[in-house]
Amino acid sequence: MTTDRKSIRVKIFGSEYPLRGDSEDFTRRVATYVDEMINTIHNKIPEQPTLTVAVLSALNITEDLLKERERAKALSSLVESELSKMNNYLDSCLREG
Repeated sequence: MTTDRKSIRVKIFGSEYPLRGDSEDFTRRVATYVDEMINTIHNKIPEQPTLTVAVLSALNITEDLLKERERAKALSSLVESELSKMNNYLDSCLREG
């Protein structure tokens, strides 16, 4: 199965970039998120050079990613624990019956 990775143009912090992705919608959402983060940082510290704003934005985006990964890992552990409890309960019910 092949995927047609169509190039799309997105605007990030006033500049256009050609991007390719498996999903045009997802690629646009990613670009919008990056653009919003850069603009948020720039609005807070407009006197900083573009590179500084970009690095701070990358740090914020990475922080969001790592927090989400931790949340997903904790949720996965909770689900595994609950499934284990249910399996143990069902096993005990089958042994009794």
